[in-house]
Amino acid sequence: MSDSAQPDTTTAFKSAISDIINTISQEREREIITRRFGLFDRKETLEQIGELLGITRERVRQLEKAILVRLKIAAEEGKIDAMNNVERLIIRDLAENGRLGRVSDISRRLTGGTEQPHHQAHVAFVAELSPRLTVVSENDHYFLAVGISEYGDEKSLRGHIDRVVKSIKEHGEPIHIEQLHSKLDHEHPSHTQALASTSKKLANLKNTWGLNKWPTVNPKNIRDKIYVILADNNKPMHFSEIAKAIKSSEFKRKNVTTQAIHNELIKDKRFVLIGRGIYALNSWGYSKGTVSDIIADVLKKAGEPLHRDEIVKRVLKSRHVKETTILLNLQSKPAFKRVAKATYALAEPTAT
Repeated sequence: MSDSAQPDTTTAFKSAISDIINTISQEREREIITRRFGLFDRKETLEQIGELLGITRERVRQLEKAILVRLKIAAEEGKIDAMNNVERLIIRDLAENGRLGRVSDISRRLTGGTEQPHHQAHVAFVAELSPRLTVVSENDHYFLAVGISEYGDEKSLRGHIDRVVKSIKEHGEPIHIEQLHSKLDHEHPSHTQALASTSKKLANLKNTWGLNKWPTVNPKNIRDKIYVILADNNKPMHFSEIAKAIKSSEFKRKNVTTQAIHNELIKDKRFVLIGRGIYALNSWGYSKGTVSDIIADVLKKAGEPLHRDEIVKRVLKSRHVKETTILLNLQSKPAFKRVAKATYALAEPTAT
């Protein structure tokens, strides 16, 4: 939706909500609905509204239910003209974005990212009344969402969401949306993504989805973010480059200092210093240790003496250091001995 259309959209919703509320004849009933949905101010609880109106919490609940039933019947019979335009706006947005969406996402798209809490309340209220829309209520497993009714009621939509979660669990690791879609039977990847985004059990990063507890799709601390940056880069990086990458990333909290990044790199066993401030992931085959340790490992794996050029070549695969540093270690450390011209082997352990 264009920027020029955004003010018209928010105005349309505000006008429609006012018109719908004005169809309720009793002032007390209007208060209940506007306060319960937070249509003009913050949402209020049954207790808060009961105290304001001098009635019990249960009576507020009964009245709210009765009012909504009347409004839904009127909407289904086409008696609420104000519904038509805003209902179409929501349906058009959903049709373009996978047929289902979190209320917060729908509101953000319709307002161009300038939405306020009451804008989300407007979307949720219209969806609650509309016979052409299905509301997925919020709980511990699902975000408050809205879908196009012809594609399913609340129970079936939750079933589709649960199958997406199950597919990711069975896969066992983060999965790109295209690959995830291929495992399911939805018409388009946008539909699969819309379902995934409605689950509180899932998270995503760069179109890759996984369980909310997996740090590669939902990094919650600096160390996890470093891991994601290195894994995405797929090659060693200097700690200052990692800091810059985090600051320009899509992470929610990315205001980190270079020193903080360096401190976390040192502490975490997943990260290996391979020379001059450059770090790699240990899962790439790098191991911690001094240059001398790496030379010893190279010779041990070879099982035979090696020419110094070959030693240098193999050490440089796992350490970003100067060739002279490797040669100095070869010549000065007692762990190595020269057995032929420019050829070295591990020294024999000293008998005790």
